[in-house]
Amino acid sequence: MSEQHGVPHGAGASDDGAMSSGHFAPCAAAVGHVGQPGHAGQIGRLALREPFRTESGVAMPGAELSFRIWGQLAPAGDNAVVVCHALTGSSDLGAWWPALLGAGRALDPDRDFVIAIDALGSVHGSTGPASIAPDGEAWGRRFPELTVRDLVRSQQLVLDSLGVTAVQLVLGGSLGGMQALEWALLDPRVRAAAVIAAPARHEAWAVGWSAAQRQALAADPAWEHDPFAARAGLAAARAIAMLSYRAPQGFDERFGRRRGDRHTFAVGDWLAHHGEALARRFDPLSYALLLDTMDTHDIGASRGGVAQALAQLRIPLLAVSIESDQLYPASEIDVLVQHAPHGELDQLRSPHGHDAFLIDQRVVESIVRRFRERVTRHARERSATRTPVPLQEPFAPGETRARRTRTPGLNGLRLVSGGAA
Repeated sequence: MSEQHGVPHGAGASDDGAMSSGHFAPCAAAVGHVGQPGHAGQIGRLALREPFRTESGVAMPGAELSFRIWGQLAPAGDNAVVVCHALTGSSDLGAWWPALLGAGRALDPDRDFVIAIDALGSVHGSTGPASIAPDGEAWGRRFPELTVRDLVRSQQLVLDSLGVTAVQLVLGGSLGGMQALEWALLDPRVRAAAVIAAPARHEAWAVGWSAAQRQALAADPAWEHDPFAARAGLAAARAIAMLSYRAPQGFDERFGRRRGDRHTFAVGDWLAHHGEALARRFDPLSYALLLDTMDTHDIGASRGGVAQALAQLRIPLLAVSIESDQLYPASEIDVLVQHAPHGELDQLRSPHGHDAFLIDQRVVESIVRRFRERVTRHARERSATRTPVPLQEPFAPGETRARRTRTPGLNGLRLVSGGAA
């Protein structure tokens, strides 16, 4: 895809692009360009002129961020929607969440300026361990540790450079949902957030899954002397992760005790396939780095705890749990709406576990689209009456804070959403 110069530069600059927790700061001086529009979005790149300083205090010179955009930024710069990707995802939203993107859908390029940014530390275009450092060598293990807040702070610089003044919605699933939470807490431009299958902090169960994957990486003989070559370790780590992303019911329905071709059982073939596929397209060091990044996730850190952090939110927050999620159980997502003043809860009913946010895309699209419609309606009513208008109907005595929704295909009022959208 051809590229052209011409990214508008944001006004103001900081010395290193660093922002303290809970505060928004202007963009660091940067240069960038955006490619011609296409089906996969316009591809852009932002090169920071000043070193990016991480939360740990490390200054990283020469950092670049790659991104994709769909739609046109309004003259006032106030129609942006930010989509954050998961652990091994990318800014190519059309490749992994296509059902959400399109005319009349939750993310409509005719209305929205949709932005997806490749996470710092990953392999899809933004600076990561395999990138060349200023000394001419790959960053490798010298690449600094990153927090989820670091990912968001770096992404804020892209929006600054594009002239974005308001973010109508920030959303994401899994690691993307963690970033969405930090966006909501860090940046006053955010007007609403949708957090899907992501908790307020990484609890011991999730940290344990990360630890098992690191052990798989370390068991590869290449890990110590040439970590980029530790592809067998990466494949094993991915197989472990895939177990945490799915659920027993889905496995039983799909595989049962059916015999495999390469392994005794078909489920073994499936795990090997996914491990090998990731090893071909990802980098073991980036994978380990982003596992560490996910383990730093705790919105309550330096904010007085999770409850106090969520109480600071003054925007509509949609939290979506997955009934069968083995990695981030529904009870962890419930916490988000227990403390957020304008939070509402939806639950996706699916046998597919954590990965349901990718598998059951039509349902996710419906949930997000309806949330956006409610937020828009609420804003109009509040503007018309000039008095506070509840975002949702009052709850009956004893009812949970979950938004009451009808589950397609079932009779009666329920506290979950699911089925065909």
